[in-house]
Amino acid sequence: MLNKLLKSIVDQDPAPVVICDLDSVIVYMNPASVARYHGDLTGRSLKACHNADSNAKIDRVLTWFGESRKHNIVYTAHSDRENKDVYMVALRDTDGRLIGYYEKHEYRNAETVAFYEMPQ
Repeated sequence: MLNKLLKSIVDQDPAPVVICDLDSVIVYMNPASVARYHGDLTGRSLKACHNADSNAKIDRVLTWFGESRKHNIVYTAHSDRENKDVYMVALRDTDGRLIGYYEKHEYRNAETVAFYEMPQ
C-alpha cells in the first residue's frame, strides 16, 4: 500500500520528477516529466541527455551525496523564463544509504485560486 501511495504522490506532482539509480539510469518518470521530455526515457541513462560538463556535475553531486547522510539536496539551476528552480535530491534507504537521486523542479509562481477552491 505504501508504494502505491508514494507513487501517487510523485504522479500527482505537476512538476517533472525524474528518478535515477546510482548509475544514473532513469528508473521512473512522473507524467509531468514524460510530457516535458516528450516521451518515457525509463531505462536510459540520464547522462545520455546531458553534455560532458553537466555529466561531470552530476558525478560531483553523487560523490557529495555519498560523503554524508546529511548531504541530501543541491540547487542545480534556475530558469527565469519558467520562474523555477531545479534541484538534485538524494534518495536513501531506511539505513541512510544512498540508493539513487531525483531531479525536482520547483515553480515559483504564486497560486491564483482561493483557499480550498475546487475546480468544477
